[in-house]
Amino acid sequence: MAAIRVLSTDTIKAPNSTDEKIDLTPWDLKVLLVEPTHKGLLYHHPLESNQIPQLKQSLSSTLAFFPLLAGRLEITDHEDNTMSCSVTCNNAGVLFVHATTENTCVGDILGCTYIPPILNSFYPLNGIKNYEGTSQPLFAVQVTELVDGIFIGFTFNHVVVDGTSAWYFINSWAEISRGGCCNQTSKLSTLERWFPDGIQCPIRFPFTKKLQNNQSDGLSFSSSNNEKLNNEKLNPSVRLFHFTKEKISQLKLKANLETGTNKISSLQALFAHLWCSVIRSDQLDPQENAYFMVGIGVRQRFVPPLPEDYFGNAVVASMVAMKVGELLEEGGFGKCAWKMHETICLHSNEKLKNDYENWVRNPIIYRLGDSNVADYHVLASSSSQWFDVYGNNFGWGKPVAVRSGNKQSGLFAVFAGIEEGSMDLQVCLPHKILEAMGNDPVFMNFVSN
Repeated sequence: MAAIRVLSTDTIKAPNSTDEKIDLTPWDLKVLLVEPTHKGLLYHHPLESNQIPQLKQSLSSTLAFFPLLAGRLEITDHEDNTMSCSVTCNNAGVLFVHATTENTCVGDILGCTYIPPILNSFYPLNGIKNYEGTSQPLFAVQVTELVDGIFIGFTFNHVVVDGTSAWYFINSWAEISRGGCCNQTSKLSTLERWFPDGIQCPIRFPFTKKLQNNQSDGLSFSSSNNEKLNNEKLNPSVRLFHFTKEKISQLKLKANLETGTNKISSLQALFAHLWCSVIRSDQLDPQENAYFMVGIGVRQRFVPPLPEDYFGNAVVASMVAMKVGELLEEGGFGKCAWKMHETICLHSNEKLKNDYENWVRNPIIYRLGDSNVADYHVLASSSSQWFDVYGNNFGWGKPVAVRSGNKQSGLFAVFAGIEEGSMDLQVCLPHKILEAMGNDPVFMNFVSN
């Protein structure tokens, strides 16, 4: 498979500028130092000459409803050694890249056991961090022509959106693109962020020379030394595992039978199945700790709930910890699934508000390496099976696959599978671990690809 060739780059702006300024929440600010979100859709349809102008025009029309994506971050230093961050809807524009690759086919992507490395070049704005949104676009798209299809790679600044909001925008863009001249979306988004009573905006957080030098928890604009070492050491690969509706139902039943309940969800059972296999696939000391970081959507957990169309970050990360020996022992699968269930259920309206207010008093900004996700003793979930990925018809049919472009060892993405009720797990781990998982009969008995 050959490298890509860029045909054109453009800046796409909304039809009108609002100059609105949006203050950010702890959920937004936590991810200033991590990389943007990369997601992609694969279409088995050659690009036609009118489709690039159509995509550009419909993107501009869609940005009218999502003006913050065409804006930039604004970071303000304060005299008390704190800083604040907001989004200025200045219509600086988003990046649109049109590229081609001569020897890559749809089948080269669909038919591979491992995600081919060329996909890394299908996502724009690689190698930057979210805080660089002060000068870099908050959204970018790359349309790459294949021999017999199209890959559309999306890059979202994670400070501005979570997965729910990102796919909400893509769904809206696809709707406008296939609707011709109507330039309307069926649902409008709520751009205003949620702040509990008594929170002073903009939220300030510390930024000192000590923090800049990476000597303490907090914000640092320099990368952790451990990050580079871990990435060089692990050199992760990415593999896709497909689970049918029937296999997922079997896992759910097994987890509930082992725990004597009916409360374990399909996703909790699937996560436990994955985690147990990763631990089995590496010979670890039974007394070592293993960790699973699960992302929990909070929109519906508040009382009253946040608006369904809340456009921003509304996700918290919670860590599940178990001994390696607990995961490997008889009944460990059920015990693991139950612990995930308990951890998720703890996130009540009261806990979420307390955590929010505690962050304002003691801000912690995630750094790559802080959670040791680069070590495969930690797994971290992203994305969701509930996102509408296969409904994104831009005017030439539905996609045949969805992919994530975030490549950090220990990170995995969950998506709806192409068949109803199925799920895909795109897992990033050292090659030897993924190979061992592929040879793990307990795990692969439920995998269908």
